[in-house]
Amino acid sequence: MSFIAIDPTNGKTLSEHPATPPAEVAKIVERAHAAHISWRDTPFSRRAESLEILGGLLRERADEYGRLMTQEMGKPLSQGVGEAEKCALAADYYAEHGEAFLTPETVVTDATRSYWTYRPLGVVLGIMPWNFPFWQVMRWATPALAAGNAALLKHAPNVPGCALALETLFHDAGFPPDLFRNLFIDTDATGDLIDHPLVQGVSLTGSVRAGKAVAARAGAALKKSVLELGGSDPSIVLTDADLDAAVSSCVFGRLLNSGQSCIAAKRFIVVDEVADDFTSKLLTHMKAAVMGDPMDDDTVVGPMAREDLRDGLHDQVRRSVDAGATLALGGEVPEQAGWWYPPTVLTDVGPGMPAYAEELFGPVAAVIRAADTADAIRIANDTRYGLGAAIYTGDAKLGERIAAELIDAGNCFVNGIVKSDPRLPFGGIKDSGYGRELSPLGLREFTNIKTVWVK
Repeated sequence: MSFIAIDPTNGKTLSEHPATPPAEVAKIVERAHAAHISWRDTPFSRRAESLEILGGLLRERADEYGRLMTQEMGKPLSQGVGEAEKCALAADYYAEHGEAFLTPETVVTDATRSYWTYRPLGVVLGIMPWNFPFWQVMRWATPALAAGNAALLKHAPNVPGCALALETLFHDAGFPPDLFRNLFIDTDATGDLIDHPLVQGVSLTGSVRAGKAVAARAGAALKKSVLELGGSDPSIVLTDADLDAAVSSCVFGRLLNSGQSCIAAKRFIVVDEVADDFTSKLLTHMKAAVMGDPMDDDTVVGPMAREDLRDGLHDQVRRSVDAGATLALGGEVPEQAGWWYPPTVLTDVGPGMPAYAEELFGPVAAVIRAADTADAIRIANDTRYGLGAAIYTGDAKLGERIAAELIDAGNCFVNGIVKSDPRLPFGGIKDSGYGRELSPLGLREFTNIKTVWVK
C-alpha cells in the first residue's frame, strides 16, 4: 500500500509515499518508548521550552503549512493559514499552563500525607483525519507530549505531506527525535499497533465506524481510548433571534472548511414563526458564497477532499429529495475536473431523510421547521450524535439554560458557531464519542491518576 496525495481541484497526483515496513514500525515503537522513559522525568521547564519553540515555528511557517493543506485536501488557503496559527495557540497554552495542570492534588485523609498525581502512560497512538490535518494532530499530540508521553501518528492516507511536515515540525522544535513519529500504515497494521504491549493508549478522530472498531480493539487490549467522532450539529433559531446575525453565523459555520467539519452547523432548526425569513436570508447568503480555486482569497468553498466523499454527499442530497425534501439551491455536481460540490440548501426536511438523520459532510444546509422552542429542542436531540449545538436567541439567559441543561451534546454555544478552543474541553457523547481533548482535561486523559497515601 502507498499513501497518495491527490489535488482535489483536478484529481492529479501530487506525491506518493511507500508504507512503513513492519520491521521499521516495531523499531519506531521501541525507540518511542525509550524516548518516553527519558522525557517523563524531564523537568517541565524543558518541555515548555520545546512547546514555546513549536508555537513560534507554527507562526513562522503558517503560510507554508496553509498552502500544503490546501494542496492536499482543498481547504481555502486563508483557512489553512489560520489553522496553523491556531495550532500555535495550543502550543502556547500548554507551555504556560501544563505544569500547573500536572501539579499533585493534596487532600486531607487519615494519612500523614495523601494526594493524587498525574503520571504519563507511555506511547500514545493518534489516528487522525484529513479535514483539519494540522489542528487535529496538534490538539491530541501537544497535551500528550506536555504530559510526558510519546506520540505515534497514523494520519489519513490522503495527507501524507502534512504528516511528514508535522514530524519535522516537532523535531525542529527540539522534542527528542523519537518522541513524535509518523507512520505510514494501513488499517490492519494500525490494529496490530493498538495491540502492541508498549502502546498504552489511542486517540481517534474519525467516523463512527472507525470509532467502534478502534474502541473494540483498544477495549480488548484494556487500553485507554479517546474518540472524537461525527456530528450532525443543530443550530436552533428562536423567534427572538437576530436573524441577520444568526444567518451570517450559520452560513459561516456550515461552509467553513467547505462544510467538512464534525462540528459544522448542519441542521438549521428554525421556529416556524421566523422560518420563512430565515430561509430567505439563508438562500441569499449561500448563493453569494464563491466556490472556486482554494488558493484565491475570494473563495469561500473549495473542492471536497476526495471524490468518494463528494459522491456520497450528493447521494445523500438525492435521497433526501426523493424522500420529500425540497432542493432550494445547488445540489448538482459541476461538469469539471476535481471534486466540487456547490453550496446547497434543502428545505422541508423531516424524519426519515438522510438530511435529518445522517451527517452531511460538505456544504449542504438542511432547514427543519419547529413548532416552538420546546419542539426545536426535541428535534435537536432527535439524533444519534451529540457533538455540538448552537442556540440563537435574544434572551441570553434562556439560551444558556437550553445549552447547559436541555441539549444532549458535548459542546453547546449560544449566539455563535461551535468551535474548539485550547482553553475549553472538547468532545462528544452518544455516537459522537467519549473522552475530552484540550483544556486541563485533555492533558490528563493519557495520564495515570495515581493515589499516594503515606502514614
